[in-house]
Amino acid sequence: MKPVEIYTSPLCGYCHAAKRLLSQKGVSFAEIDVSRDPGKRQAMMSRANGRHTVPQIFVGETHVGGYDDLAALDRAGKLDPLLAA
Repeated sequence: MKPVEIYTSPLCGYCHAAKRLLSQKGVSFAEIDVSRDPGKRQAMMSRANGRHTVPQIFVGETHVGGYDDLAALDRAGKLDPLLAA
């Protein structure tokens, strides 16, 4: 399974929803809290093509996007193949 990284902040409801969806699928992930670290937020924005909202989710080197993007991939049946590839 590809490594999953999720950039988050503690008070973000969409971050919690994304982590819940991944956990329900049995996917382990590395969580990177950007709320108090401008350097981590800058790194996230660089990787996410300038997107500055959280969560930003990466599966391997693939930028999935935010929670809505993650949920849409799951509904379309495309998340599991992406995770396994």
